[in-house]
Amino acid sequence: MKEWVPYKLKEITTKIGSGSTPTGGKEAYYQSGITLVRSLNIYDFVFELQNLAFINKAQAKKLNGVTIEKDDILLNITGASVGRCTIIPEYLLPARVNQHVSIIRCDKEKVDAKFLLYCINSTSYKDALMSIADSGATREALTKDDIEKFQVLLPSLPLQQQIASILSAYDDLVEVNNQRIKLLEETARELYKEWFVRMRFPGYKKAKFVKGIPKTWTIESLKDHITIVRGKSYTSEEIDDNTGDHAFINLKNMKRNGGFRLDGTKFFSGKFKKEQVVLPGDIVMAVTDMTQDRLIVGRVARVPLTEHKEYVISLDIVKIVSTKLSNDFIYSTLRFNYYGEHIAQFANGTNVLHLNPELLRKESILIPDEDLIKSFVQTVKPMFELVDVLAIEIEQLRQIRDRLLPRLISGKLVVKEIIKTN
Repeated sequence: MKEWVPYKLKEITTKIGSGSTPTGGKEAYYQSGITLVRSLNIYDFVFELQNLAFINKAQAKKLNGVTIEKDDILLNITGASVGRCTIIPEYLLPARVNQHVSIIRCDKEKVDAKFLLYCINSTSYKDALMSIADSGATREALTKDDIEKFQVLLPSLPLQQQIASILSAYDDLVEVNNQRIKLLEETARELYKEWFVRMRFPGYKKAKFVKGIPKTWTIESLKDHITIVRGKSYTSEEIDDNTGDHAFINLKNMKRNGGFRLDGTKFFSGKFKKEQVVLPGDIVMAVTDMTQDRLIVGRVARVPLTEHKEYVISLDIVKIVSTKLSNDFIYSTLRFNYYGEHIAQFANGTNVLHLNPELLRKESILIPDEDLIKSFVQTVKPMFELVDVLAIEIEQLRQIRDRLLPRLISGKLVVKEIIKTN
């Protein structure tokens, strides 16, 4: 540890600064153009592509001072997501940031960007950063001065690069699995659309159609095929990051583009009703949203098979139980046919959006022939099961990385010993 030296971020960076939102807010965004990074895109080690905003060249020119360069670290500096930190994928450059995100540009002769990212996202440094954010005059905010004065311990640059290489090997494997999951989900989505939206299912050429649908299919109300169970509000004493008898599902487990995220899973040790327990394969939907952009509300997910055999759902989540049809078919219908996005428009609230889940029961659902449903489920079920396997692998890789992380960036674990044992 003798060669590890404390530095303030101001001493090892060439830029620290945030941007602004173009005049007109989200109404001024485009479907394509130059990427504008917002806080909702930034998670620890993850850049969320869903709901990415774009601006035109004229808007971007006004934000040239906050142009993101390769290896820039992006740090959320306001709101509930303060402290979240990642690096943007290079293919999205050139890009700009808004006022809720700060660029931290490393002096490459002094600090490795990935090593600094691992430092900021480690438990000890993150706790220190969050204590600063919570102690200021403005609740949950980091100022430029706060960031510049924030202190980290650095070894030599070659040692930083070695440590970052070891840790990033796990993140690279995580990314490979994430891409495989994305491909599997897109395949299942396309199959659903091909069969039940475009109506090119097996044998469609011989089917008789009436008003655009096969004569033997029916249109029925969802209320006849599902029941909805609302979660409950629990105290902070009942919820813990590491211990508890059951895993706990809340909004943080819901992906913006649909689906389920395992990182950040909390645990629960309080009392609950039996019907509020969800099992692998069950369907859950978010009915609350704090983003005001309807990014989470209405999204559905299939609870994955993990080492957690049971989950308890929070007040922000409902469980959707299929009463007549296959859970995999109901899930595919809700996930891939945009039912959630449709009813999300009915969410209301001033600071927090709330959705009455009973609105979902009023939706109509297309019921194909029983044999076709069975054929579809037989095809997609292995895909969903493989997604579960990959999700477990991702969680295990992250756990290994997170165990190594604090020991490596503190110098308690010697890099040469790790290389030797591998």
